[in-house]
Amino acid sequence: MAGGVVGVDIGSSMLRAVEIDDASKARPTIVRAHEVALPEGSVKRGEVLEVHTVASAFKRLWAAGGFRTKDIALGIGGQSVIVRDLAVPRMPLAQIKESLPFQVQDLLPVPINDAVLDYYPISEGQGESGPIVNGLLVAAFKQAVTTNVTAATLAGLNPVSMDLLPFAMTRVHTLSSPTSGFAVHMNIGANATSIVIVQAGVPLFVRIVPAGGDDATRALMTRLSLPRDRAEALKRDLGLTSVGTTDDERIAAEVIHEATSELLTAVRNTLAYFAGLRSGVAFDHLSVAGGATRMRGFASALAESTRISVVPVNPLAGVTASHTLRGKASDEEMQTWITAIGLAVGSGA
Repeated sequence: MAGGVVGVDIGSSMLRAVEIDDASKARPTIVRAHEVALPEGSVKRGEVLEVHTVASAFKRLWAAGGFRTKDIALGIGGQSVIVRDLAVPRMPLAQIKESLPFQVQDLLPVPINDAVLDYYPISEGQGESGPIVNGLLVAAFKQAVTTNVTAATLAGLNPVSMDLLPFAMTRVHTLSSPTSGFAVHMNIGANATSIVIVQAGVPLFVRIVPAGGDDATRALMTRLSLPRDRAEALKRDLGLTSVGTTDDERIAAEVIHEATSELLTAVRNTLAYFAGLRSGVAFDHLSVAGGATRMRGFASALAESTRISVVPVNPLAGVTASHTLRGKASDEEMQTWITAIGLAVGSGA
């Protein structure tokens, strides 16, 4: 799509938006970016729960961010989406999508009428009954899609595309660290983590695990009766490299290790499962983004747990930031834009 578009990332605690000048350009420019906080409980695990509250946040975001267009690219993810491997008889993509409601009911935990279905083809092959297409079935809960779109339209905005959040973030990861082999792309949100396995940049496997960077924060709040801001600061400062010097710090370090180990185990098990499906899988690298990456020692712990080289993500690998933005935004802030950038860029596909 030519012209400006704004990619909007609806997180559990923040609403983030990035405007690019033309998504169809080889290297579009980010002209504006802004974020506003969301009231606690208004969004949970990727689904808008309080539509009017989020609509008000959209209005504040547009007023403060100075965005010049109302055309937006939204995403859907978290526990509102199911992604499954699916092989179907070879036919045009439009026909494959039309046939999905008749093929996939047994793969879904909800009735077909309560889901929005899509299909992402990966490769072609030969099945027992003839030529087939191997790909990924994407099923989003219709209620989650509807509420996200409604919140935006109530704010006077115009959603022009809806994308799977793991696909959006992997666009940026692929540009940041390209490889012709297998790679793992991780994006750690507050309550969920997207894991996408790609080969030569093509997504082969997607898993969304219900664990994220907020797990350790909430555990610290509960175990040590701390306010959120203090728990968040303690999590980052101690991280996974310290055992603490005071009794409270030693308890905090133990809590952080326990909470983080659940995420590390989920990642390790996911990669082992994928490797068990194919022979000769060797991962070139694991690229990781998200708030948890700012925790001391996290990247090293992830590399040790998975035995894969861990690399950071450059959010500007496929885009250019305007001079104004470069002067205002820190590297840490730019890291939080990865999903919104991926959504905006994907709108031009």
